[in-house]
Amino acid sequence: MTAQAKTYTTIEEFNRLLADPANQDRLLELVHGEIIEKAPTPLHAVLAGWIATLLNMYLIENPIGIVGVEARHDQGDDNARLPDVSFVKGHLDSLPPNSFSTMPDLAVEIKSPHDTYKRLRNKAEYYLQNGSQMVWLVFPEKDIIEVYMAGEDSEIMTINDMLDGRNVLPGLKLPVRQVLRK
Repeated sequence: MTAQAKTYTTIEEFNRLLADPANQDRLLELVHGEIIEKAPTPLHAVLAGWIATLLNMYLIENPIGIVGVEARHDQGDDNARLPDVSFVKGHLDSLPPNSFSTMPDLAVEIKSPHDTYKRLRNKAEYYLQNGSQMVWLVFPEKDIIEVYMAGEDSEIMTINDMLDGRNVLPGLKLPVRQVLRK
């Protein structure tokens, strides 16, 4: 059996695909021209909603931006990413109709059973190289969160550590245990 060649898709072609009513309920990303369908598990969905809730609770007292779950962020001609949770600085009076034209300031990715560690770490690198300031990779099965900051070494936060929002979310302190719902 021979491997099938992957089809390269442009953002324009991807947008046409998304406009098709048959794809309305699908979570599709465009990663370097390759269409990838996300299939979150119940744990993944619950954690994404929980992390968004924690960030929104911070934003009630510190209205410095907005949080999205599976909000689309386009970059270049062949990337349309759907971070599990994203934070964008600024007060947006009106949201873009289809996607943000930049990467989020904070991107959060939660490992699903079909994800690989390498793939998630590549995503973190992509986000940072394209404008994100911070990335959290959440590994629920290992009870850790890897934190990536532009220009810094990554950190591994365990269940007993505290996440710090640093200059992206100033003053935010979240126990990893709370983020993982442990």
